Amino acid sequence: MSIIKPHKLGVIAGPGTEYFAGKVVKHLRRLYIDRYEKVSKALSKRHEMSEEELLKRVTLLDDLDSKKIPTGKLPSSFYCPDFTINVKYTRFANGEEKAELIDPVRGLNVYIIYDISNCAPIKVAGLENPQPLSVNDHLMFLFTTVDAVRLAGAASITLVLPTYPYARQHKKAGREALTASLFARFCEQLGVERIITLDIHSREIENAFRTCHLENLHGSYQTLIALRKVIDLADPDLVVVSPDTGAVSRNKFYAQGLHRPLAMLYKERDYSIVSKDAKNSNIKSINLLGDVRGKTVLMADDMIATGGTMIIAMRELMKLGAKKIICMVSLPFFNGNAVENFDAAYKEGVFYRIIGTNAVYQGKDLLEKEWFVQADVTELFARVISRLHHGRSISPLLDNRKFIQKLIDQSQAGIGLSDDDQAAKLPD
Repeated sequence: MSIIKPHKLGVIAGPGTEYFAGKVVKHLRRLYIDRYEKVSKALSKRHEMSEEELLKRVTLLDDLDSKKIPTGKLPSSFYCPDFTINVKYTRFANGEEKAELIDPVRGLNVYIIYDISNCAPIKVAGLENPQPLSVNDHLMFLFTTVDAVRLAGAASITLVLPTYPYARQHKKAGREALTASLFARFCEQLGVERIITLDIHSREIENAFRTCHLENLHGSYQTLIALRKVIDLADPDLVVVSPDTGAVSRNKFYAQGLHRPLAMLYKERDYSIVSKDAKNSNIKSINLLGDVRGKTVLMADDMIATGGTMIIAMRELMKLGAKKIICMVSLPFFNGNAVENFDAAYKEGVFYRIIGTNAVYQGKDLLEKEWFVQADVTELFARVISRLHHGRSISPLLDNRKFIQKLIDQSQAGIGLSDDDQAAKLPD
């Protein structure tokens, strides 16, 4: 399959994920158009033919590969399909759910993009007004969509799940289910060949798969681009702090990339007390290994749920003399009253900015906050989908240290990089 032929690629958006999936499709189309322009110039020069003649040959191959008899005039420019497959989602009065494909998928490599963590009101057929869907509601819509695609004759099925469901139920502490593993078995039974996710909570989950491939992407490059708009990456007073022992490796990655010292917060807990929330937690004391006095603190974590523990950690750092605190997270859920709690903490001067990706749904109440900065990861997903579709390696996108180092070197050298130039910095 030629890298400039995006045929047999289809994208489905789950309920509530239409905007995110639309941006991914937009990036996909731009990638293929840009790639064709580059390849067209190279091939025209290599084979000593005009770009118009090359377009005619490409069109001929497309027509021969098409399922329909071609009609109309020859195109005057490269045509890139839309990729979007329309699906009708229905929820019945008794709570049952159904997915019905509007467009054919036979022979296509189908990518289902679904933000399962989206708890905003969503409008589907059968509901008079938009209603919030639980994670389990989303999962049933996902499973019915996968089964409909399989029964309709798709060549392959890939799930693009920025949030892996039940990722925090990956190990047993007693007589409880391993729900992260259970979801993996469900997917394999349904015929899913691959799952693409973002900064999964535990890499141990990958061991639950036997036939399905799990691709774990990292949003570090995109969050650092957003961070550079907030602070100077060459600031000598910058220090990276791990909010707990579990996030040490993540923060060590940033400390090494930024060439800055690494500190760590260690929390002592009284496990005879049941932790109910941030105000009634079992944390007895927080100790800092390192120095933050007069420093700009950068903390990285995989997610913010209610965010209570994170606020406690940031308050402690301010007490210890931190000048400015910035937190970077891949999955900014902000469940419950988290937005209000962070807003109150920001007004108290507890932190400076929170940087989170758009991999999960964010409402206007969050996006309009001065303290929240959004990092766009839709192009990353688009490039991974394109590479997988054509059987190319995605290692350059999984190991992004080279691009991060180049970004940091440019920042420390005072070289500007516009938003429009970011696409050129990631491999096709």
